[in-house]
Amino acid sequence: MTTPPAARADAKQALAWLHTARFLTTAPKLEFLPPHEHPEIAFVGRSNAGKSTCINTLTQQKRLAFASKTPGRTQSINLFSLGKQGVTDAVLADLPGYGYAAVPKADKLRWQQVMANYLVSRENLTGVVLLCDPRHGLTELDEVLLEVIRPRVEEGLNFLVLLTKADKLNRSEQAKALSIARLQSAGGDVKLFSALKRQGVDETAQLLWDWTHPPETE
Repeated sequence: MTTPPAARADAKQALAWLHTARFLTTAPKLEFLPPHEHPEIAFVGRSNAGKSTCINTLTQQKRLAFASKTPGRTQSINLFSLGKQGVTDAVLADLPGYGYAAVPKADKLRWQQVMANYLVSRENLTGVVLLCDPRHGLTELDEVLLEVIRPRVEEGLNFLVLLTKADKLNRSEQAKALSIARLQSAGGDVKLFSALKRQGVDETAQLLWDWTHPPETE
């Protein structure tokens, strides 16, 4: 379905909107997440998939999402509010990276359960962005996440796989990575993304705007 022009933002407007992102809260457990009525978009992915870089690039803020020097160390959900003039109209949720080998197994299992519960039960979750390094492809842990959210995607949850660090691939490798990811994406959209080359930045910004600003029905 095509969104009416009046409800759409061009890439410049969408990026200006994302630039309003500001820290809202951090929560180590789901019960500490504040309830709100705004659409929420979650960013998920393996450690070292480029999630923090992606969020910082989209919001044009160097340190909004903090990239720990020790991948897998951060174990909290960080929320950022979006909206011009300080009026929130959407929320970004930055979920900790998963799969880092140095994290104790008990911590991995605990966090996987927290993340699964969030993805299944967060009522105002409007979209999920899965970050993936295309040089490694979707891993077993990514496949587990796909299975968790598949029912909600089938019910209409927006889902995007962003193939980060696309500048490290040549054109034929990019095309191959896109083709493979589309087969694995559980019905979601797939885009190439490079913070360095700004590949996919405008398109992703506009998509996030469209997810959170549906056309008004008369």
